[in-house]
Amino acid sequence: MLMMNPAHHFTEVITLIQQARQRAVASINRELIELYWNVGTYISQKVEISEWGDGTVMQLADYLQQQHPDWKGFSYRGLYRMRRFYETYRDAPEFLTALLSKISWTNHLIILAQCKTPEERQFYLLLTTKERYSTRELERQIASGIYERVMLSPNVETVRTQLQEKGHNLISDGIFRDQYVFEFLNLPERHSERDLQRALIQNMKRFLLELGRDFTFMGEEYPVQVGMRDFRLDLLFYHRDLRCLVAFELKAGPFEPEYLGKLNFYLEALDRDVRKPHENPSIGILLCASTDQAVVEYALSRTLSPTLVADYTRQLPDKHLLEAKLAEFYQLNQADSEDN
Repeated sequence: MLMMNPAHHFTEVITLIQQARQRAVASINRELIELYWNVGTYISQKVEISEWGDGTVMQLADYLQQQHPDWKGFSYRGLYRMRRFYETYRDAPEFLTALLSKISWTNHLIILAQCKTPEERQFYLLLTTKERYSTRELERQIASGIYERVMLSPNVETVRTQLQEKGHNLISDGIFRDQYVFEFLNLPERHSERDLQRALIQNMKRFLLELGRDFTFMGEEYPVQVGMRDFRLDLLFYHRDLRCLVAFELKAGPFEPEYLGKLNFYLEALDRDVRKPHENPSIGILLCASTDQAVVEYALSRTLSPTLVADYTRQLPDKHLLEAKLAEFYQLNQADSEDN
């Protein structure tokens, strides 16, 4: 007897197989991370009570190689990394240690090698778990200085306040920032808004990596009708976590205050005619080639809609410069706290 739609049933079987494979991989990763944690714990405790030294750890590595040459990852360097892994997170809060088995060992090694502070490590652990970064994606995000960019975003707090006033119940760190990095677009210095829009569409997978996986693309030149006139949004997304529409307006030049009026108009139209009853109020992101923070602050001070003004760069930022700016930012905050 023929089924009415065999392809539908076949697809369901494929989904079941894929889900089982994903669970199996996750289970193997949990066991592996737990093993490395336990080995690191054992070595660290032996070293702390002066029962073992570096020479003993070297002997252990040689012994394991001799007894089990097919076991990979247990060289002296590998054992050192396991010890460091344990010592880095042994005093971490419980919610953080619960995440350790959710990302791959390779990603752990990247975070351990490239993150300098507990706050930075925590940021990337949370982000990697949430976004399910591959090794290449995590390396790109660290190289782009996403941690420093989020921490240095002066307008994000304004957006959070606006979102809370509009009834958003869930505000997640790292969703919004003041600068986006589009090194993957290969845009020339002189380019139009249409060039920018077309390049983002053609590189949507990488664009979504920069935005975050909770962003779902809904369309370009998204039509909005008000009265007898038709308008078109540059880019429209939906954010699953915030449960709201996110409108992007693109500007290939510097920020001008009058741009906000048009974006607020679009947000009002989305909320009235496109937003569904169970969804939160729409959010607008005005993406410009450059911004003057003083002008942005003044322009946003009277804006009622949740709106963020951000700029974009066509190349990876100087991470050392970002780190220096962040250190200066922390020093200023500490000085302000001491004065108060």
